[in-house]
Amino acid sequence: MNFEQHDVAYALEMTRVLHVPDRRIDTFGTTEFHFVLISELMDEVDQVRVRTGRIQAGRPVILRPDPDQEMSFEGFGDQAEAFRDWLKAHHSQLAILRYGFNFSKLNVSETLLHEPFEAVQGRLVDEAVRVGDPMNAVIAGVDDTWEISLLRFTVEMIQKSSGINIFDFKRRGLL
Repeated sequence: MNFEQHDVAYALEMTRVLHVPDRRIDTFGTTEFHFVLISELMDEVDQVRVRTGRIQAGRPVILRPDPDQEMSFEGFGDQAEAFRDWLKAHHSQLAILRYGFNFSKLNVSETLLHEPFEAVQGRLVDEAVRVGDPMNAVIAGVDDTWEISLLRFTVEMIQKSSGINIFDFKRRGLL
């Protein structure tokens, strides 16, 4: 099935993380989040699909430019050379964090419930709170583009984790 950009935009706009994991992506190890993703069937009343599974996030990796390789600013003049010199002098440890997620469909299961969406949503969030697993997430998404909803969750976890990961790397002298 091919998806148009408006399908992607709609899924991103409609996705809501109802229960955010207490933990973030570990700086120095693999992290595994457990998710419950709920979605309403489009043409059915009181039909809710519940998908459960897990997402593994590899530890963030520090990417640095090769110090022996000269920076190239094609089409720029003398100002680019001055900027390159300033960048080398002030940001010699220039680095970017790269995050990698491995999503395995083998761990996904689906259940179809014949209940109002709000009732299922409330029950699943209450259950996640009661269980207290810091790796649990409950996500409301769009049924036919549910993977996009799940990927949006991963991006949110990267955004929430990056500050902690940078702090950890700096504390160990890696940045």
